[in-house]
Amino acid sequence: MKNDHKDVRHVSRSRRVLLTGGVLLAGTCAAGVGYVVTHSNQPIARNDFSDLSHTMRTFERLSKAPLHTRSGWDLAHVLHHSAQSIEYSLDGFPQMKPAWFCASLGAMAFAVFSARGKMSHGLEEPIPGAPLIASGQPLNAAVVHLMDVLNRFERHSSALAPHFAYGALSKSEYTRAHLMHLANHWELVDAG
Repeated sequence: MKNDHKDVRHVSRSRRVLLTGGVLLAGTCAAGVGYVVTHSNQPIARNDFSDLSHTMRTFERLSKAPLHTRSGWDLAHVLHHSAQSIEYSLDGFPQMKPAWFCASLGAMAFAVFSARGKMSHGLEEPIPGAPLIASGQPLNAAVVHLMDVLNRFERHSSALAPHFAYGALSKSEYTRAHLMHLANHWELVDAG
């Protein structure tokens, strides 16, 4: 009889915890949706990456005024990493997050980043499953690689591959994602 009473209390406590967790999750989702709705279409935080043409000019200037990173990856590594991301949006990512993640947390993260006009992610995290990029490569080759991939992306007119974390994105959403990704890495870039 005593065990039955404990079981009822345990089930009741489990239900309260589950209900409280559900309410907190729903509240967080509602706040996220509210934020996204009220802040949609914010410009990208850095003018250098406001659109593809500004981005191309930013990289063209590297041949005249070389820059460097303050910490983490060297600039050539950053550019090759960024080019990898754009290539994978065209050809498919080597490793995907689970579908449930892309449809929920990943989609919400992209919506919040897009609403803010600013992405934040680990600036030394490789793309899951991507080949490692060697440090110390020539900057000019990295610039050419990235410019070639940006041009290929700009010309691309068919469906794009799903993002490894955000899931399916339209061309305009992918453009925004790539520009925010570049701008986020550019936070660690300084003049010569």
